[in-house]
Amino acid sequence: MLGAFQGMTAAMRAAPRIAEAFRSGEGVGWHEHDPDLFVGVERFFRPGYNAHLVNEWIPALEGVREKLERGARVADVGCGHGASTIIMGKAFPRSTFVGFDYHQASIDAARERAQRAGLSGSVAFETAAAKSFPGKNYDLVTFFDCLHDMGDPVGAARHVCESLAPDGTLMLVEPFAHDETERNLNPVGRIFYSVSTLVCTPGSLSQEVGAALGAQAGEKRLRAVLKEGGFTRVRRATETPFNLVIEARP
Repeated sequence: MLGAFQGMTAAMRAAPRIAEAFRSGEGVGWHEHDPDLFVGVERFFRPGYNAHLVNEWIPALEGVREKLERGARVADVGCGHGASTIIMGKAFPRSTFVGFDYHQASIDAARERAQRAGLSGSVAFETAAAKSFPGKNYDLVTFFDCLHDMGDPVGAARHVCESLAPDGTLMLVEPFAHDETERNLNPVGRIFYSVSTLVCTPGSLSQEVGAALGAQAGEKRLRAVLKEGGFTRVRRATETPFNLVIEARP
């Protein structure tokens, strides 16, 4: 929660620009926020990834853990400071991981963290957008709490579908939300709606298409995005009070 306070304090520094963006509809990009936001968001999500990613979320996917243990190719899209990428790299040393993010400062921070963790051989980070990251035949592509921030989530999903191996898997992790607004009016949902107002929705509106899914999109809308992007098999793999984990296959 200390990370949440740090992130929200940083987000509030952009309040005058956010207010103007609401009037103009132009949005405010992630890269335009105070750098404390990037640090705070990573601090907020990393403990959950540490607690659940390797022991619960990956085992909930069909056959993915076995592939990672044997050696697989993984792309972590929208990786930020690389917390999720590094956690997977430590857990599955036979696999190779590359984290992609359009934000160069975050990629620089992720590279430094991977080097400190001694993972330079199996974990790499590159600057690239979700709709154009390089590589084909990935066994696993992951999105951690970032798809809803993208201006064109359908385009991103379509590019992932084209980048996966025929038997590959997309793991989509999003903030937990019900499909009905009134069911999200609880302490967790209110936090996510606040962040969505200050960061996620303006960030999406600053990009092409500007879908503005928001941090409380809900499973029904996320499924629709994935289906439109070309995925034919979509299911909820697992969940926590903070996260919704969806598995999708071409």
